Amino acid sequence: MSARVLVVDDIPANVRLLEAKLTAEYFDVVTAASGKAALDIISASPPDIILLDVMMPQMDGFEVCARIKGDPRTAHLPVVMVTALSDSSDRVRGLEAGADDFLTKPVNDLALFARVRSLVRLKMIMDEWRLREETCGQFELLSTTAALDADDGRNARILIVEQNATVADKIVETLATAGHRTTVIESGGEALDRSRQEQFDLIGVSLTSDSDDRLRLCSQLRSQDETRQVPILLIVDDWDTNRLIKGLDIGANDYLVKPIDRNELIARVRTQVRRRRYQDRLRANYERSLSLALTDSLTGLYNRRYMTRHLEGLVQRMRESGKPLSIMLFDIDGFKSINDTYGHAVGDEILRHIAQRVAGNMRNFDMVARFGGEEFVVLMPDTPGDVAFSVAERLRERIGGEPFAVAGCPHPLDVTVSIGIAAASRLDAPDDLLKRADAAMYQAKTGGRNRTVAGDAPTRDRPPMAEATQPAR
Repeated sequence: MSARVLVVDDIPANVRLLEAKLTAEYFDVVTAASGKAALDIISASPPDIILLDVMMPQMDGFEVCARIKGDPRTAHLPVVMVTALSDSSDRVRGLEAGADDFLTKPVNDLALFARVRSLVRLKMIMDEWRLREETCGQFELLSTTAALDADDGRNARILIVEQNATVADKIVETLATAGHRTTVIESGGEALDRSRQEQFDLIGVSLTSDSDDRLRLCSQLRSQDETRQVPILLIVDDWDTNRLIKGLDIGANDYLVKPIDRNELIARVRTQVRRRRYQDRLRANYERSLSLALTDSLTGLYNRRYMTRHLEGLVQRMRESGKPLSIMLFDIDGFKSINDTYGHAVGDEILRHIAQRVAGNMRNFDMVARFGGEEFVVLMPDTPGDVAFSVAERLRERIGGEPFAVAGCPHPLDVTVSIGIAAASRLDAPDDLLKRADAAMYQAKTGGRNRTVAGDAPTRDRPPMAEATQPAR
């Protein structure tokens, strides 16, 4: 996962060392030698994550972090303080200033990279919700705008998975001082069942267990619908770096190292609860704002009007950040023949099944829309053209490889799609991107159907999986 990282440190040797390590991991690195320079860079072109030294002249890292988090335009940017300070009071001070993590030098490189990737992944999801809110705002559908600091992070429902009774009691007692209601479970299996039945604002998982694999528990929590968006706080021993890295890669949001510092526990829980509630408000705001004017009533997908406005925002963001953007446009092969043979009710059911199959096979920050008739479009931010082609081929095989069982039809129907791919450049207008994808899709149709063609690139064909009729274009 690539990201734009801002490294802030007044010591040039530290900057060069961190820049070299991050560049070797294919991150795009920007540097600043002072807090003021960092704020100027953030204001002009916000990065994806900020690695911030604490001990700097004129404006220290605590003040820089507080200013970043105090500005609604930048409050969502993840900040990691990387410093030689090691006292727990300094760590808590950093977290209370709004930092997402506080790493003490010397930092384990693998742990740092895992933390950066974890925070960037969470930011990408948050960015998508923010962009969707902005898109709805342009249609004047939102009455209020969610703010990250609109919640104090108190009175949360928390589930703790910990078999050590002494540690569990300390956690419960500490969280009670912040008004949190805490449930303690010893078994990972029982915790998984409980999390399906009740709604929690945060789940704390101790990796120390004699009876079950707690990393597998984290993976299961990320896989099930009920807990996919719930923050996970890992509780780890100070020597268990390898499993911590694995946990962050699986999708854990934050971690706490034993022995547990009470103030740090409160600060990290507050940060995660506030972020969860902020994301929930964004989602609720967004869902309330949607109306039939922005969605397709048949498939439940976004309609062309909303997709067009959303694409404009993605293209603008692509120009500013330089990150790739690709779109996929596809058409159901022989759809007119399906309607003529089996009736429009069967055709409508096929459209609904296609929409479900596509939406279920894309990332949660990709956007799927019905373009019109039997045409669909998928917007894929942070996706270069070659990756988009691979995704399209996988989707084409997923649709064509499993017949559709439709009520009112005597047998399952084989349905295939023809797909066009276009990767955006800085010179592309949204309409240009759509036209190139449409031209590539038309080439796929006329070239035999049931295939993917990348715009402005050689065609890579595969033989059709079933005989197709002439396209209705």
